[in-house]
Amino acid sequence: MTRDELRRRLAAHEPHESPDPPRPTPPGAEQETEAAVLVPLYVHDQEPHAVFTKRREDLRRHPGEISFPGGRRDHDGEPLHDTALREAEEEIGLTPADVELVATLQPVRTFATGYVIFPHVGLIEPGREWVLSPHEVAQVIELSLAALTAGYALRPVTRRGFTFDTDTYLVGDHLIWGATARILGDLLERLELAPA
Repeated sequence: MTRDELRRRLAAHEPHESPDPPRPTPPGAEQETEAAVLVPLYVHDQEPHAVFTKRREDLRRHPGEISFPGGRRDHDGEPLHDTALREAEEEIGLTPADVELVATLQPVRTFATGYVIFPHVGLIEPGREWVLSPHEVAQVIELSLAALTAGYALRPVTRRGFTFDTDTYLVGDHLIWGATARILGDLLERLELAPA
């Protein structure tokens, strides 16, 4: 797949009219907090790849989890695509000028923390040297979409003493689940690469 084909497939989809169906507000989360992530994609040897971050193990929230670079909106007036670009620059040194925003995926709500996440897809060039935030990011992980599709399964995940079956993507020892897996599922579906 070429960069132009990626752009064409993503542009073919209008944004979803309604985000995730309404869910009850989790206890302790009186209202949702808006956040945004950047879904960086590049093509290498005709193969599309996505860029993820692995969070540091000593973080209080989501330690060691794999996600797309992103975070909370800085202030009410900040456009969410600017939030995604700002956070990607802060976390992995990806400057906004090096990102071509091409699509917005379906917003995703988190079950436990009361966030609504707005994913923005950006095309980048391959072969970058990443500059990791020493306070947040342990590692940048670049995975082909083909490997992610092949690694999809409904698997049991245990968190906070509860085990539940959920959509996951496993590539090597990299396990992607939760909101990131839901974002990835939407992306793969739009690119016509979703697991059968």
